[in-house]
Amino acid sequence: MASVTVVGLIAVSVTVATFGAKSHMVVPTNAPLVKSIASAPAAKPRVVTVTGADFTFDAPETIPAGVTEFRFLNKGPSLHHMQILKINGGKTFDDLRAALANPGPPPAWMKMLGGPNAPAPGTESNATLTLEPGNYALICFVDLGGPPHFTKGMLRSIKVVPAKGAGGPKPKADITTSLFDYGFKVSSPIRAGDHAIRVHNTGKQAHEVELIQLAPGKSVADFVAWLGDMKGPPPAKPIGGISGIEPGMSQVFKTSFAPGNYAFVCFIPDAKDGKPHYVHGMTQQFSVN
Repeated sequence: MASVTVVGLIAVSVTVATFGAKSHMVVPTNAPLVKSIASAPAAKPRVVTVTGADFTFDAPETIPAGVTEFRFLNKGPSLHHMQILKINGGKTFDDLRAALANPGPPPAWMKMLGGPNAPAPGTESNATLTLEPGNYALICFVDLGGPPHFTKGMLRSIKVVPAKGAGGPKPKADITTSLFDYGFKVSSPIRAGDHAIRVHNTGKQAHEVELIQLAPGKSVADFVAWLGDMKGPPPAKPIGGISGIEPGMSQVFKTSFAPGNYAFVCFIPDAKDGKPHYVHGMTQQFSVN
């Protein structure tokens, strides 16, 4: 997190937000749709449901420690994501508010812990991670050309308390996507059907996975080009994935793929030049059969 500024995070969220705001799930009607998996296996972690709206998080104030699956429901109509921040060093939620009010590098005690990345308005995404007792925050960095959403109320404290048991086993992933500076390495081809994807950051910077579904006949290059001016219908639809995670961290998200073309994209700004990582080539297009 020390390598990513709050200003950079907000700036990159503008790009993601505008993508979602302009798309409003606009995909040609003959394009297959992706649906998140709402249920986990029989032996499953605790499930915490968080609803995002314009501009609030509806979430419990306290949750037990352990393996936790977050389900993020975007009730929109704007694009939202759920970035989890860990507040370390004995700091409080008020300290976090104060830090976010001052542009510049974030303090070392504020860590990006991932969470469900942005789904299209009206849909949902998920992420499973292990939580230790402590102080956390849910935040939406999305900016639609005005103040970022957390300044409008999408910043919420959440406390994780000690609990008996680990909260269930970690989900067993059948696909691993490794993140590095600047790219994605997928362990095996992704076939149509249900998958649990483990996302592991092997890079030196924070990275994310935003999964998009490309419209028929469109490529990730078309999507990157569209991001330059955002004119015309978007050539892709946001699905979800994993929000920003620090180097060395891993999380799992689940989704169901229909045949079609997809891509992984990282929007997090570079520590050196502040440009989104996709500008440095951090995209990965793939086909699902």
